[in-house]
Amino acid sequence: MESGTVQTKTENGIATVTFFHPQSNSLPGTLLRTLADEITKAGSDPKTKVIILKSEGEKAFCAGASFDELISIKDLETGKKFFSGFAAVINAMRKAPKFVLVRVQGKAVGGGVGLASAGDYTFAVDSASVKLSELAVGIGPFVVGPAVERKVGKAAFSQLTINASEWHTAQWAKEKGLYAGLFSNIADLDTAINTLADKLAKSNPDAMMMLKKIMWEGTDNWDTLLIERAEMSGKLVLSEFTRKFIETFKAGTR
Repeated sequence: MESGTVQTKTENGIATVTFFHPQSNSLPGTLLRTLADEITKAGSDPKTKVIILKSEGEKAFCAGASFDELISIKDLETGKKFFSGFAAVINAMRKAPKFVLVRVQGKAVGGGVGLASAGDYTFAVDSASVKLSELAVGIGPFVVGPAVERKVGKAAFSQLTINASEWHTAQWAKEKGLYAGLFSNIADLDTAINTLADKLAKSNPDAMMMLKKIMWEGTDNWDTLLIERAEMSGKLVLSEFTRKFIETFKAGTR
């Protein structure tokens, strides 16, 4: 439980991949790798017609990178490996030959915004604000950046990146195209995403596969690009600025 969990349940053609971490559903490296593996497996399972990605609880959808793991990084290779975990999850979502629906039941930070952006269709509650806090920590949203920019456009991505300590509302995220629909409570959110998943599970899988390939045109270089971006983040996380910030944050003085 301390390192988090990932569980997959497949029923009626719908594979629901659920992740959990006790620290606001943050993502340590082991959890990222497991999450990528589960999405890849669901994508290759002939019984699966559509994938739902969600997290447990009723508060944060995902708090992004685990600060405990960030502060433990001592060399570039370890840093690159950690941030490559985010690359692996985004690429698994991108390359899965099934639509990935993302359920955002609470706030999303950093890598959590990346997961929401990498979804083919993302529903959220109206309290699901978003923030790309990486620059404030001393790094940048390098790995998740391509997914976020693809979804919301360069101007909105720049706003999120530069004003790194500011929350942007769920309504803002919907207007920019990150969220396809907003709901006042989790029950209505679940009804909407399950209804859409049921419809898709009965749709032509070949047609959906072809559509997904078209929708993700121009991203074939992401296998290489996101690893290059992971190295950039891995280098910056070793900086004195970033290490001091994380230590201060964990001490509760910020």
